[in-house]
Amino acid sequence: MIQSKKIITLLFCIMYVTISTSYAQLNLSTGYFKIHIDKKGFITSMKNITVKPFREFSINDKPSPLMCLYNSSKKEYYKPGKATFENNNTTIVLRYANGSVAKIVVSVHKKYFKFTLQSLTQREGIDDIQWGSFNTNITNLFGDVIGVARDTTESVNYAIGALALNDITIGGNSITEGDAAPFQYVINTPDANRFPLPASLHEGQLFPIGGDGISDVAFYSHPEEYYRILYGNTATVDSKGRISVTYHARDRSEKRDILFSLIPFLKNDEPNHQEVQRLPGVDFIGSSIALWGSPDSTALLDVIQNIVLSEGLPYPTINGKWVKDPARYIPDVTTGGNLFDSTISYVSQMGFKAIEANDLPYFKVDRGNEGYIDGKNFGTKPFHFTGGNKSHKEFTDISNPLGILMGRHTITVALAPGTKDASPVPSDSLCYQQKRILTKSINETDTNIVVNDPTYLNEVASWEGHSHSLNIIKIGKELIHYLGVSAAPPYTLKNVTRGYWHTKKSYHEAGDTLYKLQVTLDYGYEGLIPDIYLQDKIAEYYADVSKINGIRFIDLDGQEFLFNNGHGYYSVKRFFRKMFDRASFDNIPYMRISGATLSEGSWHYQSVWNVGGGKNMYDLKTDQWGSATSEGKDLRDVAFSNYFPATFGGNFEIDSLSTPKEYEHIEAISVGVGVTYIMPINQKSVESCSRKYEIFDAIRTWENARAANAFPRKIKRELADPAKSWHLEQIDKDNWKLYRVINEEKGAAINLTRDTAGGY
Repeated sequence: MIQSKKIITLLFCIMYVTISTSYAQLNLSTGYFKIHIDKKGFITSMKNITVKPFREFSINDKPSPLMCLYNSSKKEYYKPGKATFENNNTTIVLRYANGSVAKIVVSVHKKYFKFTLQSLTQREGIDDIQWGSFNTNITNLFGDVIGVARDTTESVNYAIGALALNDITIGGNSITEGDAAPFQYVINTPDANRFPLPASLHEGQLFPIGGDGISDVAFYSHPEEYYRILYGNTATVDSKGRISVTYHARDRSEKRDILFSLIPFLKNDEPNHQEVQRLPGVDFIGSSIALWGSPDSTALLDVIQNIVLSEGLPYPTINGKWVKDPARYIPDVTTGGNLFDSTISYVSQMGFKAIEANDLPYFKVDRGNEGYIDGKNFGTKPFHFTGGNKSHKEFTDISNPLGILMGRHTITVALAPGTKDASPVPSDSLCYQQKRILTKSINETDTNIVVNDPTYLNEVASWEGHSHSLNIIKIGKELIHYLGVSAAPPYTLKNVTRGYWHTKKSYHEAGDTLYKLQVTLDYGYEGLIPDIYLQDKIAEYYADVSKINGIRFIDLDGQEFLFNNGHGYYSVKRFFRKMFDRASFDNIPYMRISGATLSEGSWHYQSVWNVGGGKNMYDLKTDQWGSATSEGKDLRDVAFSNYFPATFGGNFEIDSLSTPKEYEHIEAISVGVGVTYIMPINQKSVESCSRKYEIFDAIRTWENARAANAFPRKIKRELADPAKSWHLEQIDKDNWKLYRVINEEKGAAINLTRDTAGGY
């Protein structure tokens, strides 16, 4: 009888534990951040635990689901309804109304929480999972690219964010068409007192960018501080200005059709339909994120860097330091005049590390040269020297040992006419928007092309700045241009040109497949888009070009074309992963990547941002970010909010009127704000400046101090004020004296010292 009572008591205890576990709630803490996950699987509390009283950042009316499920055919979300916690709280089991059960492995680190989707049952119809949205009451600054809500005020100084821990996990929400956020403006004031919204606007309101879809500069059309340009949707703002962070992962193995425009609401950019390429084996199981909170002032180097290193994320370095480290923000040079006798010397004297040969034509992606862009004997010599011209390899054999990288400007994956994969023999691995069947045989001269289905064939190809000249179909190995299709059967293509781009006019059988190709846009960017497997090969090709020719600096213009295959930010991550893996295999120590855009997929890999220049970016005469357009202000905000170096663009050419004072001012703001720039260098113009050596010396002094991390945070805030003038003197390799200059007179010296404790 006593034994029976023991068994009953034991059974009761087991039942109690089971019941309590089923309805348990979970508290998780790092050294900076504490969250509470309730019995439904929602994060209902997010607290800063570094300062008492602990500030709460969650929202009562918007709790944050840890993970949602999404059915795209029904356009329906499933939020968790019940959470249980197993294996000593290392596994979270979420149950959903559709019957699905998700198991999420959680691990707590000193500076972040890691969540990984281990399994999902009853997943029929579920083609995407979404982490969050993680909703905060922060309204100050949102990092739309990498996903962070930031309060940069002295009184709060806190940030909450997330990072994708693998390539299948990308920024944004499950409903993001094309897995890339449209390029537009959103209303969000960084400070309601300084920049109050007019009555006609509200937080979270969306607006199209300016221009016609052709001129990049015209995109930037709103100088008001509360107009914020969007380069992503990993962080968003609601109608009250509150910031949310969201990541998701998609099952890419199934056929998917999308309707997308990268730049909506523009006259020249109507949305296009596209059948997205299936990627067998690319699924959402294994999707993983790091969720973190910390003081904003130290978040980048203390927390985000820790996540990147701990989780094996891409970590490009310069002189042993992460490229995201502000001490490694460094200007570059872009050349003009195509005379290179003194270019390397100029760059060396200023302490810069990279040269973009921008006076040479855009470098075209052509796998036909196998990476030998000057021929296998390096016989082409595009660099002009008075003593004899040089190939890329001959140039880099001089520059690379000096630690100066040479770079070229290219159009990322645009397959231009005459290149191996485009024409005269087009690849069978080109990205297409639509696939149709030829219903009537055609000979080499026929222009009467009849198809089985006219749906969407009236659309002019591309997702950005539609170009009529690029409306191309492919049948076999022939490219054919057309414009329009008849509305009534027999469905016949209109305005047909056979053998386009010098491809071979050929006989085609009834029943042959016709592919309407996905393309770039015109105006120097003309090209076809590869499918994702050919894109893989192009990414590796860039690394091979680097190895063979010594090129270490690549300006990837048109990075948005990586979106055009329909896989969005995943495509970008995959491209860069392939490039950098091949570079590692080729023993290339560092590849400096620039580009005209920034995305969640490129953030880890990209060192700098090349985005135009002149008064569109920064006006030295008025000390204004973008006096001609809002480009400077817009891109400054994107960069700064996403812990990425802002840029003055291509600016501040040395000419006959240049003075050291000007460049001390430029460098002071550059260091203070955390800005890079690309200085145009024309040898004739530089040689016309009588004070060029003084300018070189002044710039070098500031860059030496920046690289030594010699500027404390308090001093940087002072330097960032464009109304103030400064003079810097180097005492020795570890010490500098900084002077405030008023009315041409130096004030008291401020002693600056190399940060040896930080390893600089």
